[in-house]
Amino acid sequence: MTVERRLTVVKMRGDAMGTDPAVKVAFATGDMRHVDQHFGAAQSFALYAIDAQCSSLVEVTQFGRLDMDGNEDKLAAKIAALEGCIAVYCQAAGASAVNQLRAKGVQPIKVVEGALVADLIAALQEELRAGPSAWLARALEARQPRNGQRFDTMESEGWNE
Repeated sequence: MTVERRLTVVKMRGDAMGTDPAVKVAFATGDMRHVDQHFGAAQSFALYAIDAQCSSLVEVTQFGRLDMDGNEDKLAAKIAALEGCIAVYCQAAGASAVNQLRAKGVQPIKVVEGALVADLIAALQEELRAGPSAWLARALEARQPRNGQRFDTMESEGWNE
């Protein structure tokens, strides 16, 4: 299974997200408005950059039509299309897909049939403003670069026992 089409939105000058760092999330959608796809049989993903104030469509990836047949070969291309995403919103995902997504740092999020992408974005933005849930806090922490010198200050202060 390979990608059929991919549209990447190029950031235009003056097109700015808010001051908070954006997270990238995907939505399994056939019409670009609703989450209406099972992860393994998704015809397309809409990928958004989202921060607490703004959201922006950054990419759409389309796949050929697939059946939910348990064939796991099709998962590799779908997981690869989610590079840089912290989550994928879908109607459902099989156990194997969930395990492979989590291994890549992507949280699968099951939503009710026909959930609006705009509503899900708004809910994620509210969560970013109010304080992230456990999965989102882990995802945000994982995106932070490791500070190799984080203990230098403590060492320079010395140890008192």
